[in-house]
Amino acid sequence: MTNKKTDLSGTSTGYKVFAVVILVLITLFFLFPLYWIVTGSFKDAIEINAREPIWFPQNPTVDNYARLFEHPAFLWLFNIVFISAMAMILTCITASLAGYALGKKRFYGRGILFTIIICAMALPKQVIVIPLLQEMTAIGLNDNIWAVILPTVGWPFGVFLMKQFSETVPTEILEAARVDGAGELRTFFSVVFPMIKPGIGALAIFTFVNTWNDYFLQLVMLTSEKNWTLPLAIANLQGEMSSDFGLIMAGAALASIPIIVVFIAFQKYFTQGIAMGAVKG
Repeated sequence: MTNKKTDLSGTSTGYKVFAVVILVLITLFFLFPLYWIVTGSFKDAIEINAREPIWFPQNPTVDNYARLFEHPAFLWLFNIVFISAMAMILTCITASLAGYALGKKRFYGRGILFTIIICAMALPKQVIVIPLLQEMTAIGLNDNIWAVILPTVGWPFGVFLMKQFSETVPTEILEAARVDGAGELRTFFSVVFPMIKPGIGALAIFTFVNTWNDYFLQLVMLTSEKNWTLPLAIANLQGEMSSDFGLIMAGAALASIPIIVVFIAFQKYFTQGIAMGAVKG
């Protein structure tokens, strides 16, 4: 016998309490910046610049949001949401099709093509941003939001991820679909797609967040104010000698809403995708 208290699953009570405490501390650590931004967006300049931190607005005000919407803030928000959503949709479609072809089809040059994709994953975007800019200018997309969307389509990491998930689809099921007369596209959308849906959900979140945070590409491709994204606009609202932190925090709080909504919407598929990837090793 042992004096250590254990539950029915064999996990010690002390360990569970310790784990919960650690998880709570980590959660608070990651939530604090969001809390500080949201509360700061309702503070006036005196409270924001006070020597001692004010943890909660003493005199809440919406003046920061009023001044933010004096600019085309909704247009900036629409631009970044549209860019991230279209990049997410197009990347999920192209990466899932390419990953399926690389994972389940056998054709000449398949290994070389996959090697090139793996090498492209290690290539920083900063290295190819000038050729990308020249390419977008050549096809008439200079200072256009599609110049930010198109370079994300065919994301090498997305192709690699979907290839790994496609390899888990049993070949016997695909052969049975062909025997029943299903073509390649119908086999993919009716048989393969439901089986790799968790991977697509994880890829959707990765793509949306990666595109949203790709400030460098937005900075290079978008020059006119009407085409700015909200993160780009927030950076441009900072003054050279001083910064209006209330206005910046209001913009940052507004910019965090779509990311939170997308993660909540795809959370189930995201966790399933991560779990499946972990099991596959």
